[in-house]
Amino acid sequence: MTSVAVPAWTRRRMLALVERNVMIYRRSITPLLNALVEPILYLLSIGVGVGLLVGTVPGVDVPYAAYVAPAILATTAMNTAFNQTSFGVFHRMRIEKTYEAILPTPLSVTDIAVGEVASAMINALLTSVGFLAVMAIGGLVTSAGALLALPASLLIAYAFAAGGLAVTTYLRDFPDFQYIQLFMLPMYLFATTFYPLSVYPEAVRPLIQALPLYHSIELVREPALGHLGWGLLSAALYLVAFGSIAMWVATHRMTRAMLR
Repeated sequence: MTSVAVPAWTRRRMLALVERNVMIYRRSITPLLNALVEPILYLLSIGVGVGLLVGTVPGVDVPYAAYVAPAILATTAMNTAFNQTSFGVFHRMRIEKTYEAILPTPLSVTDIAVGEVASAMINALLTSVGFLAVMAIGGLVTSAGALLALPASLLIAYAFAAGGLAVTTYLRDFPDFQYIQLFMLPMYLFATTFYPLSVYPEAVRPLIQALPLYHSIELVREPALGHLGWGLLSAALYLVAFGSIAMWVATHRMTRAMLR
């Protein structure tokens, strides 16, 4: 497998695509606000609503809402990044034909791929900052370690933006997005977003721990609850590996599709 390291000249050129995306998004903050509405509703309905029935999470000794909030922050970064490089890139590739207009310029397919992932990471960071602010206003920040959610959100965004880009190269038409939800929605519900790993039978736990969202949640939740340990390093390495493999697949498939 070839390296996924990004040369300096590619980093400079992909900034042109990042600038283009920023110019589009700065005309309207609606996409970013939309990315915040759903997680806030989940926090209010499940974190706060169900939390009134649950009370304190056993073994963690924090209110249920404070336990759920960091996980929802991780899923916010995931969804923001994944949606931009899946639906957004598919639309630019198949409908708007944006990349056909870009390729005659000095930008390469790799520049486009890296630029799209970088743009998704920026948007994911912005939505994560917004959700962290909501957590602080709601009194759900129980440790200064919650600030580590911001660099963690960048790593989560990298993994899922690259994953979304790779998946998009396999999509044939818009109905294929339904297949994505067959994986994304169950992962969201069962990757310890709303309850700890200990509630699962022993035989099921390795399957949960193999999910990229599980490691994303661990990377945000543990510091937010004041727990720092080597497990965070393994979660970070998992996401780096996941994102790097996905990035390799995405760039190679995009190059083959666009330059054939």
